[in-house]
Amino acid sequence: MLPDPFEDLDRDQTVRVLPRHLAGPGSVDFRAIWPFPFDDDWSLHQPSKEEGAVACSPCLRLRTGYVPDPNRRGHMQWITAAHRDPFGPATWQITSDATTPVELLGDVHSELLDLYLEDRHSDKDHLFQSQTSAQEAYVPLLAHGWRHTIKTDGTQTFLAPDALSGMQHQYDRTPSSDLAPSWRIWGGQPANPDWRVQFSPSTPVALVAAFTASLLSTEPLERTVKDIPFFTRHHVSIATTTAKQNKPFPPVATPPPRPAMSRTR
Repeated sequence: MLPDPFEDLDRDQTVRVLPRHLAGPGSVDFRAIWPFPFDDDWSLHQPSKEEGAVACSPCLRLRTGYVPDPNRRGHMQWITAAHRDPFGPATWQITSDATTPVELLGDVHSELLDLYLEDRHSDKDHLFQSQTSAQEAYVPLLAHGWRHTIKTDGTQTFLAPDALSGMQHQYDRTPSSDLAPSWRIWGGQPANPDWRVQFSPSTPVALVAAFTASLLSTEPLERTVKDIPFFTRHHVSIATTTAKQNKPFPPVATPPPRPAMSRTR
């Protein structure tokens, strides 16, 4: 087994680490993870820490929440849904464990806000008619050395060089889906991942691409030693360290810069 790079560090010490898929969840700061204009027209409801929080667009067609789920790691889950009819069922949704690195989710929601604003100020409908090809989400993985396998049923699997993160992509062949792709992404040991994210069919591919771009980013994530998953930490590299913390790790003020990414629409 590789040595533990945190063996000589205090558990409350703050470090900046890579790769992102093994960094641990980070601190929950709703206004960083949901970069929506709450001071303008979006709403944020936060009843209590135990109940999580919910954010909504003014049209009520976009809703995202951090809500209890006893079947998920951390007993909470992140869920984002879009509704063609604000009073009807979700057209597509993204679900993820509470243990998912929050910076990756922040980048997805930043892209979601971009799509929303672009639709709002034009005659486009990118939230429900994705113009981005599936390749934009997974070609960057191949460029970073991820392994690729494909089955005859159309299921593609992409595996990180350290085998501790992966993505599965499958086309739904039902007539109603118009061959819309569905995606599953995880980090940690494949048999028991630290976190999992799922994008349902009809989710705009631009949101999947935003997630994979953030996943591949070489911008280190700031964590306390105690928050980094134990069973994979010997695969983590320390970029820089900071002084020992006497108080709990504070919420991240803003998400890290997103890697530049072009969209084809």
